[in-house]
Amino acid sequence: MCRNIKMLFNFEPVVTPEEIRAASIQYVRKISGFNKPSKANESAFFAAVDEVAAVSARLLSSLETNAEPRSREEEAAKAKARGEKRFHA
Repeated sequence: MCRNIKMLFNFEPVVTPEEIRAASIQYVRKISGFNKPSKANESAFFAAVDEVAAVSARLLSSLETNAEPRSREEEAAKAKARGEKRFHA
């Protein structure tokens, strides 16, 4: 799948609608093959983004966990370390 789509569940502070929409755009880009849709496909593309975002928001609000919320800073540091290892090894 696309590495640009970030995990959004169980973070403190909770996920924002903007983060959900950004992940939805990445998902629709990946499955459609369009980075930017043509005018002919623009309405279908953004309708799909809206639907994916709505479903994602419902999913995230309905999930439960006993795990401690993750820190965005710690997760970003881990991702940076993985990138350094991958590209500088």
